[in-house]
Amino acid sequence: MSSAPKPAPGDQVERVEAAEALAGRLDRPMGLLGVLFLFVFLGQLLVTEPGWSRALTIAGWGFWAVFVAEFILRAYIAGFQAAFWKRNWWQVIFLLVPFLRFVRALQAVRVLRVARVARVGGILSAGVRGSRSAGRLLSSRIGWLAAVTVVVILASSQLLYAFESQPEYGTALYEAAMATVTGAGITTEDPFSKAVQLVLAVYSVGVFATLAGSLGAFYLRGDQPTAAPDGNEP
Repeated sequence: MSSAPKPAPGDQVERVEAAEALAGRLDRPMGLLGVLFLFVFLGQLLVTEPGWSRALTIAGWGFWAVFVAEFILRAYIAGFQAAFWKRNWWQVIFLLVPFLRFVRALQAVRVLRVARVARVGGILSAGVRGSRSAGRLLSSRIGWLAAVTVVVILASSQLLYAFESQPEYGTALYEAAMATVTGAGITTEDPFSKAVQLVLAVYSVGVFATLAGSLGAFYLRGDQPTAAPDGNEP
């Protein structure tokens, strides 16, 4: 019995490119879902009323089902080739993280703290997806930077709250915002809080450097002389 012929290298490249083209066409709708998912995940951490908690949980898993379906469709179009997996391996990790909570065999190993790992992984996944979604939806560099900064504040505040560095989310959100803008402001002294503050301090420096560069480029463009209609300098 002869095996099915393997596609030619050119066909393999075309299939991977077709999968990437599909991802480009779905950028905006998937980006919008990514932003909505970030707020749904935030709501899951904060609500205490059982009805709302159940509704947000169902909505969150609905979003994940859409993300998984979109990824599998792209993998199918690419022919499940190694080139596709090498380019998108990180998405596989973020899609699998929420399922850690169902690994009952690991729940018995207390040191692993699977529930916390799943929650933290979900926060990071939602943050990464939210920042990528902002990049898909916004064409302005400053607008994208502002949106990513909001995502960073939300994600870092959720991490502080999930690790119980701050018992109240309002305080965690305020201190994360201050640390993101000023590089300081987190009052707790545990190692995780210090690590978050260090990361946010580095991010704040990058944000202001990017803003300064964007403003400088804008004013430099405004100062450039324009050519006269006859082609001579004015």
